[in-house]
Amino acid sequence: MSGFIIALASDHAGFARKQAIIAYFRERGISFSDLGCFSDESCDYPEYGHAIAQAVSSGAYPFGITFCGTGQGISMTANKHPKIRSALCWKPEIARLARQHNDANICSIPGRFVTDREAIAIVDAFLDTSFEGGRHQRRIDKIPIASYKE
Repeated sequence: MSGFIIALASDHAGFARKQAIIAYFRERGISFSDLGCFSDESCDYPEYGHAIAQAVSSGAYPFGITFCGTGQGISMTANKHPKIRSALCWKPEIARLARQHNDANICSIPGRFVTDREAIAIVDAFLDTSFEGGRHQRRIDKIPIASYKE
């Protein structure tokens, strides 16, 4: 988990869980950039989903971690961007498989449905797992609309 900066983003419903990850990263000396939101005041997840997706798809960050109430909305938003494979991860095994099989580059965590401890385990699994490639790469290559053949 060293050598690169991880992008973080949330809406108000994921803010507290994001703060727990920020504290964890600071304890461990893990570099991160918080792209917002910056309080638990009501806000719209697409603003932060688009911001993190643009940052990751541009190559500014290799990975992103997002948080909203269910993890769904911010993940759906991020997945509208080319080169983004945002995975909804509610337990470490899902995060590992998202990296191994899907080369996910954004991990979306349901802030209202996991504890701080569970969120940390999910983030660790996501960041500590590598993409397996092979047959999985063939499948990844078929995700963009431009590669789809009816």
